[in-house]
Amino acid sequence: MIRLEINGRTVETDVDPCVRLLDFLREDLGLIGTKEGCGKGECGACTVLLDGDAVDACLVLLGQCDGAAVTTIEGLGDGAHPLQKSMASLGAVQCGFCTPGLVLAAHALLTRCPEPSTEEVRRAVEGNLCRCTGYVKVEAAIFEAAREMSE
Repeated sequence: MIRLEINGRTVETDVDPCVRLLDFLREDLGLIGTKEGCGKGECGACTVLLDGDAVDACLVLLGQCDGAAVTTIEGLGDGAHPLQKSMASLGAVQCGFCTPGLVLAAHALLTRCPEPSTEEVRRAVEGNLCRCTGYVKVEAAIFEAAREMSE
């Protein structure tokens, strides 16, 4: 039996511990905000928070999550989080495929570093590929969210 917390809710499952966290989230729990891009940990589309750290869910086995807390994009709410609002208002979102991973990577950064430097922001999202917007607007959105979250 594997026991973990997902988006603040305790989940117990007897699913094979060798199932990828990504598949468990999407297929067993219906949390489809976590996307599969490359399946190799290269694109960041499947980024979730595991005990507060941004990880690629395609590289994490469910058994590794026993006793852990997982946050998916659904765990941040319905668009009211400052990162979600700033990404939308500053045009950092186009197709939306990479957005959940970018938001969670940025959230992990801002949780541990509320006033990040440009270099820290770039390093935090360097594992998240976006082919639509580029990163200028993404960086601006992260800084805007940081300002709002500090007020």
